Amino acid sequence: MTDSGLEYERVERQMASADIESSGAEVHGILCGLICTGREDAQARWFGELFTEAQATDLLVRECAESLKVLHDETLAAVQGPGLGFTPFLPDEEKPLKLRAQAVADWCQGFLYGIGVAGLPSGHQFSAETQDALNSLTEITRMDLNQLNGAEEDEEALMEVTEFIWVAAMLVHSEMVADETERS
Repeated sequence: MTDSGLEYERVERQMASADIESSGAEVHGILCGLICTGREDAQARWFGELFTEAQATDLLVRECAESLKVLHDETLAAVQGPGLGFTPFLPDEEKPLKLRAQAVADWCQGFLYGIGVAGLPSGHQFSAETQDALNSLTEITRMDLNQLNGAEEDEEALMEVTEFIWVAAMLVHSEMVADETERS
């Protein structure tokens, strides 16, 4: 759950109505990847990945785009703000563990994709620490959901993984901001 007023399930219904087949978590991960790499045009690039020009007149697509713009604005403000950064957009904690775990894996997949489409400067190398974090995100996308049985330790592990993905995103962001500062 984000700190926003956006409800995860409502946004997913809007996305389905707009023919977006990705989960809300994956779509938010893509956005975070773009924002954390410092893309000034993150929203335009994000929308370019999600929507076609032909969809622009569709009322359901416009409604979805309005909700996603709110998600973008809140995420950008949280990442760039003075606080602890953003909260990954995930289903509420009352939802079944497997559904939430799948959303975390989707978020990681989206985040890695967002970094990929961000178009990093040629020859860019992340630090060893950030590279390790990105490798861990890749491993999270391969999580075996069938191993989860809803036990307390699974809940705790998912909470730890969710905290880790936030740390990984903030590592990418702080490194890219430092790189940008050095280039200016």
